[in-house]
Amino acid sequence: MAVQHGGTTAGRAGVGAALHGSGVGDAAAEAVRAGRSLMEAVLSVDEVLEQVSFWRSPARWFRSQQLGSGFWTFFWAAFFFDAGFAVYFFLFNLYLVDLGMGERAIGLINGAVTFGSVCGTLPAGLLARRFGVRPVMLTCFVAAPIAGVLRVLWMQLPAQLALAFLGGLAMCLWGICFLPVVSGLTTEGNRASAFSLIFSVSIGTGALGSMLCGYLPRLLHAMGMAQQPAEIKRGILIAASVLAFAGLAFALRVPAAANRSADGGMSGWWRSFRRNVLIRRLIPLMALWSAVIAAFTSFGSVYLARGLHLPLARIAIVFAASQIVQLIAGLMTAPLFRAVGLRKGVAATQVAVAVLLTLLASVRQADAATLLFLGISAAQWMSSPGLYNLLMSGTPEEDRGAVAALAMFCNALVTTVATMLAGAGFASLGYPLMFFILACAATLAGSVMLRLRASQAEGVA
Repeated sequence: MAVQHGGTTAGRAGVGAALHGSGVGDAAAEAVRAGRSLMEAVLSVDEVLEQVSFWRSPARWFRSQQLGSGFWTFFWAAFFFDAGFAVYFFLFNLYLVDLGMGERAIGLINGAVTFGSVCGTLPAGLLARRFGVRPVMLTCFVAAPIAGVLRVLWMQLPAQLALAFLGGLAMCLWGICFLPVVSGLTTEGNRASAFSLIFSVSIGTGALGSMLCGYLPRLLHAMGMAQQPAEIKRGILIAASVLAFAGLAFALRVPAAANRSADGGMSGWWRSFRRNVLIRRLIPLMALWSAVIAAFTSFGSVYLARGLHLPLARIAIVFAASQIVQLIAGLMTAPLFRAVGLRKGVAATQVAVAVLLTLLASVRQADAATLLFLGISAAQWMSSPGLYNLLMSGTPEEDRGAVAALAMFCNALVTTVATMLAGAGFASLGYPLMFFILACAATLAGSVMLRLRASQAEGVA
């Protein structure tokens, strides 16, 4: 499912751009500032009210934001790229299942993607520092779709691992470029709205794309085209890669204002890590939580297909519903955190995930399991903004870029290992026992969060 790779353009970009900071210093600080604007777009009550005014008068809302032509050029580039890969990430694991690959192999392949992204981020960040982000962005629009097509055509496991690694290398370029480009094409006054707009459209394209994928086989069958499920999925995956590549036509026209480069280094992160108790506790906690989320979401579509035996059309409906509940959960995050405090709010979402995973491990009925699956998707979505908000509020302003880069780099490394181990675990232990193990890990994360000193963790609640 698309969620496994970050879910939205904004989500993937937030991770990649902060990782970019591990090599380019000032770019990381810019990523943090832009990421905080994005967080405000999701968490702020004022921003929610602004979205309401959008629905009342879209034309007036767009005029009030004064988003320039350069932004809209990049918007359409991002639209095609994100729409293509939303379909691709939703369908690829199901394609592997149709070809007879088990959870162990799927875990290795998904882990290779994440590992490629981790390994490619620092060199790509250095290139962006040297030449600016525009050449790196254009490389991404070419390399990522090519890697996507090759991953569909060359199916031996060693080749899959190598191509998955290369695909991760290519996809990490998007995260490096996204935040700096949008920041260069917007102002402080309309930046949060720009991020919010792309974020919302990304959710919509992901949901719509999954629905089309789900019902396309039925349409082809009604037209008399007798193709095997794997053949249909192969064609859709190739078409999705071509759709992502179509964004290059717009990316080539992105103005020079977006071609930011960066100077500076990583000074300050070790000082903050050594002196700040909150940071020393939060970074391992965030890594643990990333492992739980990666282990679950990486196998979401596989569980629906193999564990619940749902048809593709039903899986598409579940995925589209998960996008909607995640959006709703994002809007509910601010009231929750304001009502109970940031520390308790994050812990509540983690405990909620633990409870829902425990229930999911015990049920066998498909409808009940589907509802629990959607609940987990919503609850896990709510915790991450709070965790990063806590991290940033406990870090001195001058060190925030470096600390964010360190945290996200650790998360990415842990995600790589967790995905591979989860694949082996699901294959050998089965889904119910693995869900219970993940529930125990989520409970541990929630208890550690509650043990943080309130005076340290409530600064921005």
